[in-house]
Amino acid sequence: MNKAFEGKKVLITGGSKGIGKGIAQAFYSEGADVGILARSEEGLKAAKEEIGNIETFVCDVTVDGERQNAFQWFIDTFGGIDVLVNNAGGSSGGKIADTSMEEFTQAMETNYFQAVHFSKMAYEQMKERGGAVINITSIFGKEAGGKATYNNAKAALISFTKAAGNEWIKDGVRVNSIAPGSILHPTGNWQKRIEENPEAMERFVEENIPAGRFGNVEEVADAALFLASQEARWLVGTTLTADGGQSRMNI
Repeated sequence: MNKAFEGKKVLITGGSKGIGKGIAQAFYSEGADVGILARSEEGLKAAKEEIGNIETFVCDVTVDGERQNAFQWFIDTFGGIDVLVNNAGGSSGGKIADTSMEEFTQAMETNYFQAVHFSKMAYEQMKERGGAVINITSIFGKEAGGKATYNNAKAALISFTKAAGNEWIKDGVRVNSIAPGSILHPTGNWQKRIEENPEAMERFVEENIPAGRFGNVEEVADAALFLASQEARWLVGTTLTADGGQSRMNI
């Protein structure tokens, strides 16, 4: 291990489980000073016990004041920020006609507005020192396939990634995103579906994922390490697809 991020200060939202926890583990293993946010104090405690000497803060990212408090806590604790990973998010709703407007609004709060706010706060700190913002989006932000509430919000975040990337690169702040496909982890929906109907999930993989399996959090975390690294210094406003070939788009 070459400790490529030794001393770098990394904030990860939704960092107590799944992809967020995997990204936190990856940066910590590379020497970074890591802080994670999540709503569950119990989940944060468990993540800290599993990963090691990271810092944690309870935060509902859909609440403006909690976002501001959490970000200020990170700056006070670490003295600055080098990498922000906007991972927090979630899916809700169903068919469009059956989904309330409140659910559409909540999906934007959960997946989009909070990431924009954290990005703006990080930019104010990073523009004096440089840095990287990484948004965790989805292949369904690029094409149909998931619930409309989730797709819409992730599509907005992909668009924001490009706009902020183009605006902020002049100040040394790179903004990119990762669009994962179907990622398997113990607390995720795919694991629940496997337990409910393993045969159906085998057919799903065979029919939809050319690589022949679900992805794992480590593979998304590796992409995050790359986007935060100097090796990705010419990637600006890019959405990197990490899906084993699952998405249908050819551009």
